Amino acid sequence: MANVVVVYHSGYGHTQRMAQSVADGANAELVAIDADGNVSEAGWAALDAADAIIMGSPTYMGMASWQFKKFADASSKRWFTQAWKDKLFAGFTNSATMNGDKLSTLHYLFTLAMQHSGVWVGTGMMPSNSKAAQRNDVNYVGSFSGAMAQSPSDASAQEMLPGDLETARLFGARVLATAERLKA
Repeated sequence: MANVVVVYHSGYGHTQRMAQSVADGANAELVAIDADGNVSEAGWAALDAADAIIMGSPTYMGMASWQFKKFADASSKRWFTQAWKDKLFAGFTNSATMNGDKLSTLHYLFTLAMQHSGVWVGTGMMPSNSKAAQRNDVNYVGSFSGAMAQSPSDASAQEMLPGDLETARLFGARVLATAERLKA
């Protein structure tokens, strides 16, 4: 079985809940970036051993959190030796507004993956964009490049919509399936 790791930062619990759904779909290990932007030595070892790395960050002010950026900068030691070359990468994000400039965060994650000479995996999901679509449908936010979720600023992580969490789970499953095909 392919070894998938989800590395994420979460400020208020929403991205953590999304990370858990992604990990459930990918049968992945979770590696949390702490409030100071650090990853444990065991977390770095898990990332080094992974076949696929799924990155997650909330979108704050149109970009990944500073804690995630600190992790990204620390990954430059792996970049220098190309330690993560040819690994699969994917990404996800959450913000309070429907747009929230989430695509800027996904582009940042994509660029980081490309700097590591990785291979990017998108959602592989059609958007729910018909008149009959409901806010709780899978991929209602309509992203192809990575999973997106929207959580109102006054909603707790427990109030995240099941459709967004199912989108995250299906996204994780796609990354796992892709990693297993490439590993075979």
